[in-house]
Formats: sequence, structure tokens, C-alpha cells
Amino acid sequence: MTPETTATLKPVTKKIVEQKEQLARAVSIPGEIGKEASEQLITWRMELIEAYADSLRQDAKQVTQSLEKWSDNVSGKLVELRLPLNLALVEISDYREVIGSIIKEEAKTQNLSYDDFYEILTQFNNTVDQAVQLMSQSYMEDFKNTIQNAYYAVNELSVPIVRVTETIGVIPIVGEIDTNRAQLLMENALKQGEEYELETIIIDLSGVSVIDTMVAHQLFKVINALELTGVKGILSGIRPDIVQTMVSLGINMKDVYTFSSLHRAIESLQSTVGKVNI
Repeated sequence: MTPETTATLKPVTKKIVEQKEQLARAVSIPGEIGKEASEQLITWRMELIEAYADSLRQDAKQVTQSLEKWSDNVSGKLVELRLPLNLALVEISDYREVIGSIIKEEAKTQNLSYDDFYEILTQFNNTVDQAVQLMSQSYMEDFKNTIQNAYYAVNELSVPIVRVTETIGVIPIVGEIDTNRAQLLMENALKQGEEYELETIIIDLSGVSVIDTMVAHQLFKVINALELTGVKGILSGIRPDIVQTMVSLGINMKDVYTFSSLHRAIESLQSTVGKVNI
């Protein structure tokens, strides 16, 4: 873009910036936006409009930086408010026509050539397209992180450790054990065993429906790891079918304390260390 054309764009940029609040409020607020978020949306719109205006006189690097900052800020809030991506994309596109009209009128006033007008409009449209791309990328990244954090939080709750005395803890496991959950079992047992200064951890399998090779080996890895930290590991809730599975897998259970139920495990501990208050 020539210096002369850039100079003629100053009035366009100024006009857009001066009208940014008016333009932001001229578009209706989507129904899914709550009252509290409405003013926040107006602020986002004004920031976007100003970024569009600045893009007419900035170089490509400056435009990208401005749009990245805007999209990162907005996408995080949209995910936090559980609002869909298409809401932001509509907001981005709504001002293509509005600002395009302002550029057209100013081009007439400035008597710009068709070539200059086409170059300006192309640059503006590229900015809008870039905003759509950056917003989509930023939103999906924030959404992915939110889902991942929620997944970890759910898994954390799915492998809790319950202290029944000052020195004894129980990890009741319900449902299936996949690779991630097995790893979490290991981490929780070691971390909380040390944190609570436990002497014994009972892993109760009463609610586990299936024990396969991976699960069985992971359980014994947990038991062995606990022993290395000075904590006795006990398996309870060992049903006959689970025993048969472990035997068929060739797992040596000779050195592992196992009980058919959590109740029997507690009874055994009572007989060795005295009464357990639960």
C-alpha cells in the first residue's frame, strides 16, 4: 500500500474508532448472553472494532498480535461462561459488512482509485478472516484444556483415599480400571500415603467388575511401590472369580495380603494392632 493511500486511511480509521461504541451497541445481544455478560460483550465488540480500524494502517505483524490478544481474552471467557464458538464467529463477521460500508463511503469521499479501494478492502477482509481463524484456534485450545482439567478432576474423585484411623487408609475402587485410572491409583496411593503418614493402605476391589492382565499387574505394582515406602498394601474384595483370573494370569499372590471383603481386612488389622475406630 502506497504512503499516499495510507494517509487517506487516517480519516477512515478515526471515523471507525469514534463510532465504535455506537457500532457495538447497534447489533442486538444474543439471547443466550446473560444480563451480566452483556456489557462484557459490548466491550469485546469495541475492542474488535478498534482492532479492525487499526488493521487498516498497521503492518501484518501488528495486526496478528492485536487479534491474538483479543481472541485469547474472549475465547477463555466464552469457555468459562459455556458459550458456543459460533457466537464469537458471528460477532467477528457481523462487522465485515458494517465497516466495509464505512470504508466504501470514505473511499468515495477521498476519491480513491478502484485499485486503492480494492487493496484496502482486501486487506480488511484478510483481517476478518484471520480473526475467525485465531478465534477458532484459541477457543478450541481453551475448550480442550477445560475438558482435560475436568477429566483429571473426575479421575481424582474416582480414586479417593479414605482414612479410617491415623495410620490406616482405604482406597475403594468402583467400576473399570483403565490405564489412566491405574496410573492415578499409583500416584494417589504413594502421595497420600506419605502425606497422611499411613502405615497400611487397603485397596478395596469390591466394586471392580473385571480384572485383566493390565489391572492385575498394576495393582501389584502399587503394592510393591507402597512396600518400598514402608507402607503395607492390602487387597480386599477379592472375589473367587478375581482369584481365578489372577491365577490363570500366573500372578504370584503368595506375598500379598488379600481378603474377601473390606470388613475382614479391618478385622485382621484389629487383631494385630488393636481396636480400629471407624
